[in-house]
Amino acid sequence: MALRKSTKLPQPPLIKQILKRCSSLGRKDDHGLRLDVPKGHFVVYVGENRSRYIVPISFLNRPEFQTLLHQAEEEFGFDHDKGLTIPCQQHVFESLTSMLR
Repeated sequence: MALRKSTKLPQPPLIKQILKRCSSLGRKDDHGLRLDVPKGHFVVYVGENRSRYIVPISFLNRPEFQTLLHQAEEEFGFDHDKGLTIPCQQHVFESLTSMLR
């Protein structure tokens, strides 16, 4: 029996930490309500009003998005139950994510 090499690239610890919290499909919150985050996506909060966005996990590998993640880690940390808070203006975030899709 031959051993197969993994095709997965090693992931930085930051991305691993975020991925551990991402999959919410089928889970329920503390009040028994179903979470609306589909598998393969995660929640971020952006802007002064903390607008909620559901973004694909694939964004985590993009350098443009990783810059935002590093800023978020420095300002807010990653110990949030509901999603990540991104220190960015809403229109800037929307522009960036529209280019990443």
